Amino acid sequence: MGSTRLPAVAASGEEVGRDGARQPGGEVHAWLPGQNQTVCGLALSRTRLRRFPHVRFDYSGTDVLTEADAVGWICPRCLAATAGRRGKEKHGWIRESPRP
Repeated sequence: MGSTRLPAVAASGEEVGRDGARQPGGEVHAWLPGQNQTVCGLALSRTRLRRFPHVRFDYSGTDVLTEADAVGWICPRCLAATAGRRGKEKHGWIRESPRP
């Protein structure tokens, strides 16, 4: 069946958090570790997106970004592609086949 890996973040910029860990900034995309492209199909090498395997892509379409946020834009195609994965985590199960 599908991959059980959770999407991480690939971003156009980075900041160093209070704890000294790198944090994503700028344009944010979902990325599955071990692949050379984002979930929406952008090649990481050509777009020069930085990988953040320690940061989970845990955004939703209702997230509000302000000027104080390091993240300036969340890819809507990546949001749509990862929506089903977030649903499984929250609810524990999703009916794969409605009728036998």
